[in-house]
Amino acid sequence: MIPRERVRNIGISAHIDSGKTTLSERILFYTGRIHAIEEVRGGGRGATMDFMPEEKIHGITITSAATTCHWQDSQINLIDTPGHVDFTIEVERSLRVLDGAIMLLCAVAGVQSQSITVDRQMKRYRVPRLAFINKMDRVGADPFLVLQAMEERLGLNVVLLEYPIGKEHDFQGVIDLVEMNANYYGGENGENWEKQPIPDELLAPAQQAREKMLDTLSLFSEAMTEMLLEGKEVPKQVIWDTIRHGTLSLEIVPVLLGSAFKNKGVQNLLDAIALYLPSPVDRQLVKTAEGVSLNPYPDAPLVAVAFKLTVESFGQLTYTRIYSGTLKSGDTVYNSRTGKRVHIGRLVRMHANKREEVEIAVAGDIIALVGVDCASGDTLCGEEPLVSLEGMFVPEPVITLAIIPQNHEDEEKLSKALHRFQKEDPTFKVSVDPESGLTLISGMGELHLEIYIERMKREYNAVVDVGEPAVAYRETISTRAAFDYTLKKQSGGPGQYAHVTGWIEPSESEFEFVSRVTGGAIPKEYIPACKKGFQEGMASGQLAGYPVTGVKVVLDSGSYHAYDSSELAFRAAAHQAFDKGFTRAKPHLLEPIMLLEVETPNEYMGKIQGDIAARRGLLLGSQTMANYSIIRAEVPLATMFRYSTDLRSLTAGMATSSMEFACYRRCPQ
Repeated sequence: MIPRERVRNIGISAHIDSGKTTLSERILFYTGRIHAIEEVRGGGRGATMDFMPEEKIHGITITSAATTCHWQDSQINLIDTPGHVDFTIEVERSLRVLDGAIMLLCAVAGVQSQSITVDRQMKRYRVPRLAFINKMDRVGADPFLVLQAMEERLGLNVVLLEYPIGKEHDFQGVIDLVEMNANYYGGENGENWEKQPIPDELLAPAQQAREKMLDTLSLFSEAMTEMLLEGKEVPKQVIWDTIRHGTLSLEIVPVLLGSAFKNKGVQNLLDAIALYLPSPVDRQLVKTAEGVSLNPYPDAPLVAVAFKLTVESFGQLTYTRIYSGTLKSGDTVYNSRTGKRVHIGRLVRMHANKREEVEIAVAGDIIALVGVDCASGDTLCGEEPLVSLEGMFVPEPVITLAIIPQNHEDEEKLSKALHRFQKEDPTFKVSVDPESGLTLISGMGELHLEIYIERMKREYNAVVDVGEPAVAYRETISTRAAFDYTLKKQSGGPGQYAHVTGWIEPSESEFEFVSRVTGGAIPKEYIPACKKGFQEGMASGQLAGYPVTGVKVVLDSGSYHAYDSSELAFRAAAHQAFDKGFTRAKPHLLEPIMLLEVETPNEYMGKIQGDIAARRGLLLGSQTMANYSIIRAEVPLATMFRYSTDLRSLTAGMATSSMEFACYRRCPQ
């Protein structure tokens, strides 16, 4: 077994089309995990980590895939995540269980919209990272502009560890600023990694870049500061240790350069993963919801978290990260959410969609359990103590489609498909329209739902007709309004009596509840029932039946009856009181606003900006490069359906776009 100090659990995250899967393929090749490189859009069998038919058809990563490889004396457990914003939950749940990450950026486009989302996710889970500026061989590549954007737009303290040898089509390799040597990559697939003296013409700029690197690093090392002040040469080990310390404490982000597609710079990145990213032992800050710190060693009590599920013909495959202790096939563990015992049958180590049986897994491992029934986010423990790890952030769906099975036979197949997809993906929601009785599916975007409709047909042979997409509007209030409602019902037996007074007002958060009831006007045991009643009122607004958000409810007083009052009565009274207050509080609709980023040749810029304005869009700014521009705007989702098709026809197929949810904003009348 490899010592835990030499294990690296890492993920690769980036904006769509930055080269994540291409980089993963090179990592697997150079570590000897695969013996031939396949490209994402190569027309062959496709990249190892993109194994779903839909991924091969669309040429994008849809689901996160896990694998294990070895570099020198380190074990790297790698997760390749999607870049498309519609599949952001895959990034979210992967970063939740990883110790470190590689943030990939395009040397031409730099910090893009999804780069900002990925940065936010890494900060949310406090994941130490390396940055890899990819596509250094492309026309317009400028790593120094990318570094500037990382500082200005992401607020990161970046440290460049390499200097480029040539640029664009002349990009030949990188200068390692720690070891001060030039790195070249020969052979058919860049496998001949050669270290040579730095070319004379690059010695001065490389020396300048090294001084800047040491100057930044000296802020985190007193020993280094002393050496620099005394004019001494700083040893390599001191530099490596300082970079590692700064990376683990999230104070710096080391930056490396390369071109995964042209097989340059990947071996240096593998070295950096082993040198600078944390092992499971370094991430001892992992705490449970109960505040218990976990001991990341095999002999500690077992604590593991199920972070991703896929339901297959033989049962459920549960991707699991072991934080503490040891798990063997045949063990019985406890699900801390349900309190039930769970029998562990087979353990497998995943290599994309292939499985390798293992008998034992220990703290720091990422493995999959076969046939274990649990939910995503569940914590599995030994007998004592029963603890639960904090859950992950799940964004709300923004788009809804109605689906109708084409015939009676498809109904049962559709039901099975929807049940499975809901279990696998927390951002995929299914409901029934109470008026029409139609089945509604909700998700993060058009592509998200389109992929699931394709999978219904391919995996379940369930053919459906699809209705027009609907926007997930919200309702809220503009002003404060009081409520005073009495529920009084008398029947043969005990009646129902509840009286509530108070007010509702706009709030920054989704829902706030404050009880100011004094003197026992409403008994304490009925207050939670009142809160539940108000929450039920928020499930459906009075304008168009959309969920209500941004409301603070203050329960001020009320009265009760010794015999006729009950929790049920106060819950119903609160629901009615909320409805009455809501109609008086000047309600209005909120619509989802999307952050749009368009990359286009310069000649189409005017057309695209005009089209965005016609869609009620607000231009946030643009960035012009040598021969293309990036336009950023905020646009209502309601005007953006089938935008990618419209954009292609507007620009002869030469522009690309990405969208992500930004916020809810008041809808025009």
